[in-house]
Amino acid sequence: MPFNHNDHYHPLLLDLLPPGPGIALDVGCGTGRFARRLAATGMAVEAVDISAAMVEAASGLGSPGPGEIVYRQADVTTDPLPEAHYDYISCLASLHHMPFETVAKLRRALVPGGVLVVLTPARPSSPKDWAREAAAVPLNALARLVVHAAERLNGGSDGGPPVPTLFRFPTIAELRRESARLLPGSTVRPLLFWRTLITYREHGDGDPTGG
Repeated sequence: MPFNHNDHYHPLLLDLLPPGPGIALDVGCGTGRFARRLAATGMAVEAVDISAAMVEAASGLGSPGPGEIVYRQADVTTDPLPEAHYDYISCLASLHHMPFETVAKLRRALVPGGVLVVLTPARPSSPKDWAREAAAVPLNALARLVVHAAERLNGGSDGGPPVPTLFRFPTIAELRRESARLLPGSTVRPLLFWRTLITYREHGDGDPTGG
């Protein structure tokens, strides 16, 4: 497969895991790449996706252990989530397919000390953002060449079902404003390769709106 901007940041997201094994929820799991990396750390993983084809593809790939993965088709915007249950919730390139207010529901599902990470595309809002986007272009081309060469050496891509793509993303300024409102104390960090990382740690104050 081509260079994947989301997979590139898996190590960064794993660095944000809270101490010790626990329970993780991977929202919009796709073919389960990040869910399997979470399981490899010992986390018990619930991996959900609204697409039945994605869940079927991910389930067929199993778990590397030692943690177990349970895959299920679900829509987190409408299906209930247990409150104060998960130690870690990841949402990789899927939040822009749902109302941003969904993060309040994900926040309530965290145990005190639990961590929510959202890796999402976002449009630039400032000259600094535009400069970062420009810098990413040659680096992206180089990364694509490296991945393509590696695939040829290893017999080609592992494929997977097609993923629907949206082209209207929020701006970084919008993410900062809404994160401050719904995830008080969160950080919003623009990254290379057209991604922004929102990180939130639950303090257990019980107020999902930050009011």
